[in-house]
Amino acid sequence: MSVFTMNPGPVILDVVGQELNAEDRRRILHPLTGGVILFGRNFVNRQQLTKLTSEIKKLRPDVLISIDHEGGRVQRCKTDGFTHLPAMRKLGELWGAQSKSSHTAESAVLAMAAATACGYVLAAELRACGVDFSFTPVLDLDFGRSGVIGDRSFSRDPQIVFALAKSLNEGLRLGGMANCGKHFPGHGWAEADSHVAIPVDERSLPEILNDDAKPYEWLDLSLAAVMPAHVIYPKVDKHPAGFSKIWLHSILRQELGFEGVIFSDDLSMEGASVAGSVVHGAEMALDAGCDAVLICNRPDLADQLLAKLKVTKARQSESATRLNRLMPKTTTLSWDELQKEAEYQHAKGLLKQMKLIV
Repeated sequence: MSVFTMNPGPVILDVVGQELNAEDRRRILHPLTGGVILFGRNFVNRQQLTKLTSEIKKLRPDVLISIDHEGGRVQRCKTDGFTHLPAMRKLGELWGAQSKSSHTAESAVLAMAAATACGYVLAAELRACGVDFSFTPVLDLDFGRSGVIGDRSFSRDPQIVFALAKSLNEGLRLGGMANCGKHFPGHGWAEADSHVAIPVDERSLPEILNDDAKPYEWLDLSLAAVMPAHVIYPKVDKHPAGFSKIWLHSILRQELGFEGVIFSDDLSMEGASVAGSVVHGAEMALDAGCDAVLICNRPDLADQLLAKLKVTKARQSESATRLNRLMPKTTTLSWDELQKEAEYQHAKGLLKQMKLIV
């Protein structure tokens, strides 16, 4: 077997089942592969998940093993001891976001402590099973318009979103995990679900920058990664944000000074269909400023991408340098060790006390 250096490629793909088959192995070993994203179908219990992540790392120690694990309705691992974390709206409600009269300094402090505890429990449990990274937190504002975002959002107020996301990110860091703000510059206003439609947000650039994009600006260097929205903002660019040089290079990189990893959202989603073929979509996303592109639930399209995508060595090296920063830097505790760890016990106790978990 080839010995891989820490030079992951720009393609993040999934695996079919609960253990690796020959086709999974072939895709993971491809030099363009830089990461594996896991889904609910890849999880039965902790033992099986740990075995799967171990298999992946034996093949490619340099690939990032990721998952969508936010809490609420977006949590891939919910059984066999995993804490079922609350939807992020619950933290906003704890702050008093829904009623300004109930907002106090004490409620804000409690909400931020709960957010830190959520981030720590989330990261520590996943790390104990060999998962490196979760695509969280959601920074979209809750305008009450987007069903796909809904209670995944902390709040309508960008200041509350910023404060709770920063606290959650600190919890992730304490658990040994980086963070990913999504969906830049904001998916909360567009009503359509980008999984099955092409959302459009007709607002002006100043409106979006002065509202939705504020958490990205304020989080600044504490934000390790960003995932742009498959949303078209026609007053800014005809392309969805994830394929737009204006959004990713001019605004996110230059104006907001973001230096972390930019992931495309899943290229198999309907919101990405405006880019044409999966290969053209990946080329557009990388050219616009993405460091890595996701292709999920379509192994046939993953094969097309691995066979036809052309990436220069210089570009791959630049993306790999950023991706490597997301790799955990701390030693992973086993699940049994984690259960005895004082910080973990404290975090879970706090969440139980606040009635955010059972």
